[in-house]
Amino acid sequence: MDISVVVPLLDESASLHELHDWIANVMQANSYVYELIFIDDGSTDTSWQVIESLVEKNSAVKCIRFQKNYGKSQALDAGFELATGHVVITMDADLQDNPEEIPGLYNMIINEDLDVVSGWKKKRYDNVITKNIPSKLFNLAARKTSGLKLHDINCGLKAYKNEVVKSIKVSGEMHRYIPVLAKNEGFTKIGEKVVQHQARKYGVTKFGMSRFINGFLDLITISFLSKFGKRPMHFFGLWGTFMFIVGFLSAAFMGAMKLYKLSQDMKSILITDNPWFYIALTSMLLGTQLFLAGFIGELLVKAKHGEKHYIIKATLNF
Repeated sequence: MDISVVVPLLDESASLHELHDWIANVMQANSYVYELIFIDDGSTDTSWQVIESLVEKNSAVKCIRFQKNYGKSQALDAGFELATGHVVITMDADLQDNPEEIPGLYNMIINEDLDVVSGWKKKRYDNVITKNIPSKLFNLAARKTSGLKLHDINCGLKAYKNEVVKSIKVSGEMHRYIPVLAKNEGFTKIGEKVVQHQARKYGVTKFGMSRFINGFLDLITISFLSKFGKRPMHFFGLWGTFMFIVGFLSAAFMGAMKLYKLSQDMKSILITDNPWFYIALTSMLLGTQLFLAGFIGELLVKAKHGEKHYIIKATLNF
């Protein structure tokens, strides 16, 4: 199979017929063998009924229905797990991503042997104050932190080699950073393509201003995970050991000085009256706690391997 198109959605019933027809026309015009995977992330409108009608209309349409709304990351993760196409393309269901971009993205993966191609909505039709400016600041921070020279890292329109999506785990709200996750797994051939952005035709956006705050917090998280996510002891254990040694040596020095002064009949104060004693004690306690945090982190990493964070209520055509 040439292409798997993965489309997460939440309450987008008004746009699904038009999106399906548009994607199908592009695929037929280019003679692609494809599958179109919708992931219904707990919609409360008639999205599921619309998708059922699309499955009857087109055998290439497949669908996953979640038990409830888990989030875009979990929806993409479920779609990635079941995608069989040589190239996997993700896009949003709100018609703001243009299916006419699919051949260009596909050709970049095939002809240029890229692992990931990220869309760049160079000209946007969003609110300048609430979306465009925060998005530019967010992408600037992401470039500086990740080292990836992408202008629009959060663009939903992306293309991947199949082995890339099978090698990464998307959870929490990490869908914004899939290129970074791919880079961390060794897929370094990452490109970018200017894509057409369209104004929302139906419904309203599902993401508020909080996504930018969450995005920056996730950026810090993924920066840490990229270095220490698989070996948390390398971070917590190192700092824990360092703080414990500093505290222990400080306490030992105070004890030695106390004994020396007593042996020389010199005036001295109780060790517990010395403020440095409490600094040394706090340092040893923090060092012990950090070391234990690293140890517990190692256990959690092993225990959570392969764990899913969503429940699939129903599937169609799989």
